[in-house]
Amino acid sequence: MLAVSSVKPSGPFTMSLAVGHQYSSLGTQPILCGSIPGLVPKQLRFCRNYVEIMPSVAEGVKIGIQECQHQFRGRRWNCTTINDNLAIFGPVLDKATRESAFVHAIASAGVAFAVTRSCAEGSATICGCDTRHKGPPGEGWKWGGCSEDVEFGSMVSREFADARENRPDARSAMNRHNNEAGRTSITDHMYLKCKCHGLSGSCEVKTCWWSQPDFRVIGDYMKDKYDSASEMVVEKHRESRGWVETLRPKYTFFKPPTDRDLVYYENSPNFCEPNPETGSFGTRDRVCNLTSHGIDGCDLLCCGRGHNTRTENRKEKCHCIFHWCCYVSCQECMRVYDVHTCK
Repeated sequence: MLAVSSVKPSGPFTMSLAVGHQYSSLGTQPILCGSIPGLVPKQLRFCRNYVEIMPSVAEGVKIGIQECQHQFRGRRWNCTTINDNLAIFGPVLDKATRESAFVHAIASAGVAFAVTRSCAEGSATICGCDTRHKGPPGEGWKWGGCSEDVEFGSMVSREFADARENRPDARSAMNRHNNEAGRTSITDHMYLKCKCHGLSGSCEVKTCWWSQPDFRVIGDYMKDKYDSASEMVVEKHRESRGWVETLRPKYTFFKPPTDRDLVYYENSPNFCEPNPETGSFGTRDRVCNLTSHGIDGCDLLCCGRGHNTRTENRKEKCHCIFHWCCYVSCQECMRVYDVHTCK
């Protein structure tokens, strides 16, 4: 799983995230940059110059995809990936939709996050802890530990993920904006993490350092940005280098998007039925929530087709007892659950 890259299956501005499943074990074996398909020359040079952090780049895309699948687990589009395909989301990302905006943002954030964490853990010799943003300590604490260098992680993400987005067209402008919004979310959520030192658990001395949040925090935040994404329109301008496409808000009576917001300019399919052209897998056989009135509920998720119900027997631990000292013993019970799936 590796590169933000473009494909050209049909139209002039089609884009997708080319991150192959074959790179899931990248961190466990030597990297031959020339053997990675889909890299443009700038990415290839970057890979060769920073080969020791490339496993972290791959890990970052991987956690971005995992977070996407968590955030959209109850949606009609659930961030499904395709095995053995360079464009692992299929044609879904060929359109400049909200979904494409989210995937680019969360993948770019994932790369920045994983590289930053790897550097703080001492996994690479070219990076380490951040010593630039310390400033004076606060009352009752002093600087210590390893502040995570999010600027370095964001630089790596920017240099690698944005390497393809250098065309003067609307899709490159959209991808650059959303990539940066993802990276900015990491910086905005950095927090002061502290540890107490002293006898008998007292906090006579407290040391603190800058830390990234759990990536779930970033996923929740970017999902909110997906829901409130700004629709744009494409404008063409004549410049000395030729025609250049830019984006402007479609609706002037709404607040214009900031650098932290996601933007898109094409409508999403409804994802109700399978469609190889749009990359929709449909929602047939998806598990739905019978009691929910939201998008994960059987009415909306199943697109009005109705649902089937079956029973499942599941073994679970039950009647657990704590024994002094110190273990818990449980019995095993069989419980029956109703499972509802879309027709």
